[in-house]
Amino acid sequence: MSRRDVPAWIPSARFEEAVVYAVRTHALQARKGGTVPYLAHLFAVASLVMEDGGSEDETIAALLHDAGEDQGGEPRLHDIGARFGSNVAAIVLGCSDTLDVPKPPWEQRKRDYVAHLRTATPEALRVSLTDKLHNARSMAADHAVAGDALWARFNAPRDAQAAYYRQLCDAFRARRDGGPMVAQLCATVEELFGS
Repeated sequence: MSRRDVPAWIPSARFEEAVVYAVRTHALQARKGGTVPYLAHLFAVASLVMEDGGSEDETIAALLHDAGEDQGGEPRLHDIGARFGSNVAAIVLGCSDTLDVPKPPWEQRKRDYVAHLRTATPEALRVSLTDKLHNARSMAADHAVAGDALWARFNAPRDAQAAYYRQLCDAFRARRDGGPMVAQLCATVEELFGS
């Protein structure tokens, strides 16, 4: 085996524990408006993080990035920190638009989240970018089947979604100096919403 064939990191027992934790936390969830297990999204985001050169902490955070926001708020985030370390918990927090229950209004959360990206850590930016890329790809695939009926699944209409994803593209371009995943996100957004 050549040096180039060696992975950047070898999954540890902590990574295996994170996979089990993600499965147990999100097992009963499905993607919006469908029957696709929510775990498909978490595994896809983790895969994209690894493809982008992410560390084990970033990959674990990718598996758990929605756990605080959707499955328990602050107590869940504290549990993640206790099990997987403060760095993983910080990345998860950096990818969450709120831990409040009930959640604030959609537009406020998304506006605040885009503003947060200006100062987010590089680790949180990587996980957030891969999350948004997978979400956009999933929406584009679903739109190809469902057409504009897709937008009824979401908490905001098509135009608000389009504005949000375009703002995300601008934020990632500014912070990540472009890169292939930023280009893929923005191309998918344009394909989905048009110019």
